[in-house]
Amino acid sequence: MNIPSSATVQHRGWPTPARLAPMPIAAEAARGLTVTDRALLRDGVGFVPVSGELHYSRLPRARWAERLRQLRAAGITLASTYVLWNHHSAARGDARFDDNLDVAAFIDEVEAAGLELILRIGPWVHGESRNGGFPDWVQDAEIEHRSDDAAYLELVTEWFGQLAGALDGRARPGGPIVGIQLENELYDRPEHLLTLKRLAREAGMAAPLWTATAWGGAELPPGEAFPLFSGYADGFWVDPEDPWHPSFRAHFFFSHEWDDPGVGADVRAAQGFDEGIGAATDLHGFPPATCELGSGMATAYHRRPVLSAADTAALANVTIGNGSAWQGYFMYVGGTNPAPQLQESHATAYPNDMPEFGYDFHAPIGQSGDLHASAAPLRAQHAFLAAFGDRLAEMTSTLPDALPDGQSDRSTLRWALRSDGSEGVVVVSHHQPHEQVEPVDAALRITLDSAEISLPQITIPSGTIARWPVAWRIGRSRIAWATASLLTELPGAAPTLVLVAEPGIEPRIAIDGEVHTGTGMFSVEGGRILVLPATDAALLWVRDGADGRSLLRTSDELSWSGGTLFHRGVGPAEVFDVVTGSWRALALPTAEAPATATLAPRLVTEARTVPTDYGFRELRHSAPSRSAIDEFAAVFSLDVPAWAGEADAVLDIDWAGDVAEIRVDGHTVDDRFWDGERWSVSVQDAGIRPGSAVTLHVLPLSPHTTIGLPAAARARIGAEQLCAVDVVSLRARGDWQRVDLA
Repeated sequence: MNIPSSATVQHRGWPTPARLAPMPIAAEAARGLTVTDRALLRDGVGFVPVSGELHYSRLPRARWAERLRQLRAAGITLASTYVLWNHHSAARGDARFDDNLDVAAFIDEVEAAGLELILRIGPWVHGESRNGGFPDWVQDAEIEHRSDDAAYLELVTEWFGQLAGALDGRARPGGPIVGIQLENELYDRPEHLLTLKRLAREAGMAAPLWTATAWGGAELPPGEAFPLFSGYADGFWVDPEDPWHPSFRAHFFFSHEWDDPGVGADVRAAQGFDEGIGAATDLHGFPPATCELGSGMATAYHRRPVLSAADTAALANVTIGNGSAWQGYFMYVGGTNPAPQLQESHATAYPNDMPEFGYDFHAPIGQSGDLHASAAPLRAQHAFLAAFGDRLAEMTSTLPDALPDGQSDRSTLRWALRSDGSEGVVVVSHHQPHEQVEPVDAALRITLDSAEISLPQITIPSGTIARWPVAWRIGRSRIAWATASLLTELPGAAPTLVLVAEPGIEPRIAIDGEVHTGTGMFSVEGGRILVLPATDAALLWVRDGADGRSLLRTSDELSWSGGTLFHRGVGPAEVFDVVTGSWRALALPTAEAPATATLAPRLVTEARTVPTDYGFRELRHSAPSRSAIDEFAAVFSLDVPAWAGEADAVLDIDWAGDVAEIRVDGHTVDDRFWDGERWSVSVQDAGIRPGSAVTLHVLPLSPHTTIGLPAAARARIGAEQLCAVDVVSLRARGDWQRVDLA
C-alpha cells in the first residue's frame, strides 16, 4: 500500500466565454439542440447525451422494440446504428429494405421508445464487416474507394438515393435522427467528407449534427463535422502475443488528450493510410465527445480479450472526469450477422478473422438479450449524467497536482475534478485491467473559487470507481464532501439526493457542520439525502420519463418505453416513495418461476486430432474453414424441448475448445471463438423450432496453440487437445409484464 499522502487539486475555470460551435446551421437546427465549445444544450440547458450502438440488421426485427426498451432502461438517450451497405445490396441496382433491413421501420421504433438516433451512413463503416461494409460488387469495382473519384461517387450517389428513398423523409431535421455520421475512420481526406455531406443532402438526408470519427489524428473539414473519439480497454486488433498495448492502457489515466491512435491502426495500415497519422486532433470549436467507448470487445480468432465489468465502467468513468460532453458506446447491444460470409476476414484482405455470425461483443446487452455484468455499473453512471448533466455542462475538468509517473505507475491515485468553481465532483477511477493498481491512503484537498475542502484520510481500495460530491448544492444546503457516489436526485416537495456507497469505503457525508456516517436517510435544509449501501448498487434503476423520475430496486430486469414500465422475473421489485421516504413494494403480476432444464448433449461424432494452426496472415492466425470444422470437430446432438421456442428460452453453453457452431437442420446459425466465457443463444432468434435438428459442433484447441487467450482460459490448456462441453442448460426468461408505478 502507498504511504499516507495528500492529493491536491485546484479548480481551473474556462479560459474564455462559451462560444457557439459551427453547427447546427440554421436550416438544420431542430429539437432545441445547440452546441458550444463546452457542451450540448437542449432549449438552452446543458445536458450530456449517452449513445449506445446497436445494429438493426444484426437483430431480428421482432427484437427491435425490446432492445430499444432495454437501451432506455440502461440510461441511453441516443441509439446509434451503422447502415451496412453490404447487408442491403447484393447487386448494383438491387437494394433490399424489408424484414430486419427495414431501416425506416427501425427509426419508427426508436422514436416510439422515446430515443433519438445517430445514423452512421458510411458508405464504408468497418464494424467488423466484410469489405468494411462495401458489397462485393463495390469492392471489386476498378475505382479509388473512399475518395472523390467520379466513378466511386457515382456508386455512392446511387446508394444514398436508395437509402434516402427508403427513409421516406425520416432523415430530415425535426425527426428522431439528430446526427448523421459520414464515413468511419477516414484519416486524410477531409475534402471527401465534404463531398459525402453534399451527396447526402442532395439525396434528401440531413440532421442537426453531422459527425465524423476523429481518432488516429484524422483530418476533418473544420466546422463541417463534429469530431467524435474512441476509447477501448483492450482490443483484438493487436498481434496474439502482444502485451497490453499502451493505447489501451492510456484510457485508465485521466488526461485531456482525446485522440486514440491505437484503434483501427491495423486496418489503417492495411489500407495504406499515412503511417504518420496519430497526432492530436483539433476539436474545431466543438466540445470533447465520444462515439466508441468500448462497452465490450469483439473476439477475433487470433486474439480473444475479455473485459470485466469494472474495466468498462472505469474506462467510461475516466472520460467523465476528463470532461466528456457526450458519452458514446460501441457496442451496447450484441447481434448476429444476417447471412453467411458477411464478416471481416483474411479472405477479404483484412488483418483479422472474425466469427462468421456471432457479434455478441461481450456487450452490456448481449447477443441473446441477456444483461452482462457491465450493465449495472454503466447504468449508474448514466443515471448520474441524466440527473446532473445541466450542472456538468458548466464544469471544467481539472487534473490533480500529482499525476501518475508514466503508464507503469500503479501506486498513485487516479482521479480528477469536474467543477464550475462553486461546486464539483471528484471522479475516481482507481482501476485498470490485467495489472491492478495498489490501494492508496489519501487525504484529498480540493480548492474551489471560494472554498478549500479537505477530506479526511481514507484508504481507497483497488478497483474504486466513484463520483463524490464537493460543495454540492442540495435544497438550501451544501454537502462539503462525501465518500459515496452521486446517483440521482428525486423530485418532490423537498428534493432527495441519492448517493451510493463504494465497496470497502465507509460512507461519510459532511454537511452543515456535521458528518453523517453510514447508510440511510437524513434531512437537510430544503432537502433530504438518501445513502444506499454498496450491495444495492447492481439492483438500482433510475427511470426518467415524462411523468418524472423514479428510483427502483430489483434483482430482476426492468425496461420501459414512453410511460410504460415492464418487469421480467419473479420479483420482488420496489420503488422509492418520496412522500414517505421509504421503499414501497410494486404490485407485480403473478409470474411463475421460469422453466429450466439441463440438456444432455449426445455425442454423435468424436473429435479428431487437430493441427496446431490453420494458417496465418502475417503474425495473425487464420480461422479454420467450415470444411476443417466438419473434419475435426466433435458433434453433439441437443434435444431442445418444444416449450423452449414459446418461452423466450436461452441455451447457456459452458464449453472449452477452439471454435464452436450451432447448426439447425444442418445450417450454421451462430458461432463462437472460445475465450472462457459462457455462450448464450436465444432459442427463438436461432430459429430453433419444435422438431428442429440442433447440433453443437466443437472444434478442439491444440495444446500447442499460440492464440492470444485470457489468463483464465489459457490456464485450462493441458497436455492434450482441449474439447469439452461442460454443461448445456436451458432457461425460460418469461414474459415482460406491465407494471403500474402508482
